Order: sequence, then C-alpha cells, then structure tokens
Amino acid sequence: MDRKPPWLKKKISLDNSNISIVKNLIDSGHLHTVCQSAKCPNIFECFSRKTATFMLMGDICTRNCAFCGIESGKPGPLDKSEPDKIAEAIKEMGLRYAVITSVTRDDLADGGASHFYETVRRIKELNPGVRVECLIPDFRGDKESLEKVISSGLDVLNHNIETIEDNYSHVRKGAEYNRSLKVLNDAKDIKAGMLTKSGFMVGLGENMDQIVKLMEDLIENRVDILTVGQYLQPSPENIEVSKYYRPEEFDRIKEVALDMGFLSVESGPFVRSSYRAEAVLDRALMQRQINL
Repeated sequence: MDRKPPWLKKKISLDNSNISIVKNLIDSGHLHTVCQSAKCPNIFECFSRKTATFMLMGDICTRNCAFCGIESGKPGPLDKSEPDKIAEAIKEMGLRYAVITSVTRDDLADGGASHFYETVRRIKELNPGVRVECLIPDFRGDKESLEKVISSGLDVLNHNIETIEDNYSHVRKGAEYNRSLKVLNDAKDIKAGMLTKSGFMVGLGENMDQIVKLMEDLIENRVDILTVGQYLQPSPENIEVSKYYRPEEFDRIKEVALDMGFLSVESGPFVRSSYRAEAVLDRALMQRQINL
C-alpha cells in the first residue's frame, strides 16, 4: 500500500505569504498545531487560508494510538499563558471560526478540561463573535471534566470515534469505544441543543457493514455532524493502510450517513476532523432549521 492512488495527489494554489504569517505566529508564541504534530496532509492548504487547528497542552501525548503521528511520552507542565497566546493568535489571524484540540493528558486530574475552559473563555473575550469548536479527548469518561469544557461557551463539541469497535484493541489502545460514545451522548444531557460532532478514518481494515454499524451507533448517541477521511500512515512505525478508498466510495458513505439523519457530513480522501469546519457547521445549522 506504499504507492498512493492518483486521487490522493493534491494540487492546490497556495498563498505562501499567508503560510509564513501563520508559521511565524505559531513559532513566536511557542504554540502547537495538530496540523504539524499529526502530519496533516492539508497543512499548507489551511495555512495558506490563514487557518490552523491549535493543539493545547504541549505536543506529547500520554497515549500511543497506532494510527497517530503525535509523539507519545511524558508531557511537560502546562503553560498557563497558553490560553492568552492562542486568543491573541486568533485575533491576529482574523479568524471567525476557531478549532482547538489537545493531546490526551491522562496525567492531569481533570484531563486538561480546565485548560480548555480557560482557552475558550479567553478566545471569546478577546474575539467577540468568533465561534469555537473543541475537539476533546475522552477525559477517561469523567463527566465533570466534560461539563467544565461545555460551560466555557463553546459552539461545537467534537470527539472523534476514530475507527470501528473491532479495531480499538490494536488501533486505539487506552481508549474505549463505548466510553467515546458516552462522551458524545453526555454532552447532549449537559447542555440542551449542544451541537456534537465526531469523525472516523477508513483504511484500517473495516468493511462497509462495520462502517454502517459505527454510524448507527453515532446516530443513536445523538451526534449531529460527521467527518470521514482516508487514513494515511504518518510514519513507518504506525499501522499500515489496508485500503485506499475511492472518491465514489466516500460519496456513498456520505449518502448513507445523510439518510441516517446526520445534519452535516463531510466525507472524502483528504477530510480531517477540522477541515473546513466552519462550512460544515453552517450546513448543520441550516439543516437543523429546516428540520424544525
């Protein structure tokens, strides 16, 4: 599976000046982005549009998922100034929609929920009108941590299911399929009307029946927005790609997902959880209004 098919060769027009601006902002603030740490294939496209997904609490994760390119190990102490620096960076970039995520911090009592809370609050205070999406870890299923994040005033709660249940033991060690579903479901109980979002990868040995079952589980747990993308092996140490899905297969997955009742679905080879997140949310809001 080393040779990528032609539809995974991306040709886009880039604004190199914007790429430099974003990189300088990140470097000068000693900030981290999942774009860089997870080796996202869309990094230059997003940077050229002056967007990025900020990653809180360092770039070292306490878990070691087989698919992920982020370094695993013992993280350092929290940077208490990080919420202010991210809020300032968002202001300088002129973002209308901000996505923040984090490494998993199982070493922290609340999994970093308080840090998410402070970051969202500072973003909102410094950037009135900016909408914020939080892509969170599972906080080991702790509902108080989830409540803390949601009380920050975020606009979208995102937690990725990542892959089918049968893959968890070897692809997502340390995580639990049903625990991730519960995080998404609990968000609806904590805040009525909370928009929830989840995503998964294909190319990890799943079949269509398993994909359908996964999407049914997400619907049953009241998820509103879905993203589906192609798994790409970030390094030789990560699990190998089992299959490259064709664009028409992604179209079929999207069709099935919309028929199930998701408000908005983004499905394609280069789709990642935060890819074009603002447009994905706007479609969900429009569909929710239609459904009323």
